[in-house]
Amino acid sequence: MNEIKTLADQLRSKMAKPDTLDKTAKPVKKKEVRPPDIPQIIDRLRELDVSSNKTLIHARVDEQTAQMIHHLKIATGVEVTRLICFSIRHLFEQYPELKTIIKNHLEKFEL
Repeated sequence: MNEIKTLADQLRSKMAKPDTLDKTAKPVKKKEVRPPDIPQIIDRLRELDVSSNKTLIHARVDEQTAQMIHHLKIATGVEVTRLICFSIRHLFEQYPELKTIIKNHLEKFEL
């Protein structure tokens, strides 16, 4: 029992004296963590403002796509709504013929 008290007393005295450093212990170097380069697409996704969007779309995706979207959200913090909104906008920008098809249909539409 005395040995335990003695050991505790030694530890307390070492802790009380901040000038006493253990000469055998090597100083711990902080590892510099360089943030990874963020791809431009992730920045564009994060910048997209979807706060004013009120329309709700229920999308069905296969299991693999759902898992990939989930992993993307965890890795980047990009929500599913933001990703889907960005993807649809990008699709219409890349393929303007889709807008032409919609316009042609609306011109032929009658009530």
